[in-house]
Amino acid sequence: MDVPKDQIATLMEHGLYDSAEMLGCFLVSSSTVSAEASPHLKAETLILLGDALFHQREYRRAIHTYKQALHHCARIPKQSSGISRSSLSLSTRSSVNASSLSAINENEVRFKIASSHFALSETKAAIAEMESVKTRSLEMNILMAKLHRNSGYNRGAIAFYKECLRQCPYVLEAIVGLAELGATAKDIISAFTQTSSRSTKVSLDQIDPTRWLQRYVEAQCCVASHAYKGALELFAELLQRFPNNVHLLTETAKVEAIIGKNDEAIMRFEKVRSIDPYTLTCMDEYAMLLQMKCDYSRLNKLVHDLLSIDHTRAEVFVALSVLWERKDPRTALSYAEKSIRVDERHIPGYIVKGNFLLLAKRPEAAAIAFRAAQNLRSDLRSYQGLVHSYLAFGKTKEALYTAREAMNAMPHSAKALKLVGDVHANTSSGREKAKKFYESALRLEPGYLGAAIALADLHLMEGRNGDAVSLLERYLKDWADESLHVKLAQVFAATNMLQDALSHYQAALRINPQNEAAKKGLDRLEKQMKGIDPDAADENDENDVEDVDGDTEEAELM
Repeated sequence: MDVPKDQIATLMEHGLYDSAEMLGCFLVSSSTVSAEASPHLKAETLILLGDALFHQREYRRAIHTYKQALHHCARIPKQSSGISRSSLSLSTRSSVNASSLSAINENEVRFKIASSHFALSETKAAIAEMESVKTRSLEMNILMAKLHRNSGYNRGAIAFYKECLRQCPYVLEAIVGLAELGATAKDIISAFTQTSSRSTKVSLDQIDPTRWLQRYVEAQCCVASHAYKGALELFAELLQRFPNNVHLLTETAKVEAIIGKNDEAIMRFEKVRSIDPYTLTCMDEYAMLLQMKCDYSRLNKLVHDLLSIDHTRAEVFVALSVLWERKDPRTALSYAEKSIRVDERHIPGYIVKGNFLLLAKRPEAAAIAFRAAQNLRSDLRSYQGLVHSYLAFGKTKEALYTAREAMNAMPHSAKALKLVGDVHANTSSGREKAKKFYESALRLEPGYLGAAIALADLHLMEGRNGDAVSLLERYLKDWADESLHVKLAQVFAATNMLQDALSHYQAALRINPQNEAAKKGLDRLEKQMKGIDPDAADENDENDVEDVDGDTEEAELM
């Protein structure tokens, strides 16, 4: 043979895929191969070339090449083919190990075709390719689980995830997937105490003697069922055992951001970056938190760092969109859309896109984005976005239905109760109900300033300015928060108590000099104090200030 096959295998082992691809072209076009006309030899060489193309991310070419290999496999006489149809682990791929090139594993080739389709987001084609493979390896089962989940076949996804755990109980992505699909901790744990043959059981003590894996399962189930307090307690217990675990710290930060513990979440993300400065996982969530705090200096540095690590990741495009929001909303929206094109299952991309569309007064389009996020995995951010989108284009009935759905999904969430109150507050006949929901939210979570501010707004709508001021001042004694100062300033400015308004705007800016609502409000106030009509330059300034304040309160959950 003009080109020795084992040389391609050597190049593949050393990751020299460019050279392997070029040498593969020589190999498949060799006159020796053509002259021998051996289907087995042609299949082997095509698989080698296909592997090189796969690693080069030339998936279309890889699929075409692998299918040519299977075509030649079909022509090999069965009694002398040496073809194996049993599955092998990818770690022992025939194409990489030169010593096993004599036996062609058709199941492995089909798996590579399916993996190429998966990389191209061609889910149906990938499933169709894998259906002919009856005995599946661990890697094949995890791929099948992802394919079925992406297609909306949740029952099938659950079955494949469980099969993964029977083969190896430490497939953490299977545990997370099962939790998100509604499996209980008991169901998940029972899956990995069974052997893959299902005929015998192994003791949990053998698999998880210190019970950390069980705690991890319980924590993920708590997150999926919105039992965030329990999740934080379990993650805290795990962090005592694994104190600098980047994955656990990131999971904890995500939960803290959801329940509005923004300062704690920011500190947690900072710790993650101090341990591993090159991690990208959930760094777009961190970017959202920095934007909410108006900490544009740290946000700018974060985005710069992420771009230098990998500018192709969906998280980076979401972080870019957040950074560009105040500079150029159209550019920000385009970055959010690009994040979705990069990864159509990246939830923060849809959330950010929906928020931008709401700000651009395109609530119908925003509702579509939030619904897409909801279909992937429901959380309070997508519920909030849907409710506010529906209210923005007069769909009060749909807004109320969605808010009640959030309340039923998260019965112990003050923010879900507040969301129902927001819908009722939208109509004059529902304000008494809104008041009850806001008060219930405050009883459930006394420190939830978003509900306190919403209740103050309700007092203002009904002309009870004194009640609004008393409520806000009472909360200000216990929580020196910038949003309370901004709301009080707005109330005083509306009642022409300009000096008091000035004092509270200045207090807000002392807490956070970058607070956009305070800066805009102070600018309007200075015009009023000079006798200039603040609406003469921009009649929407006051509304913008209130919107920013509302967004700050709602974004606690991001």
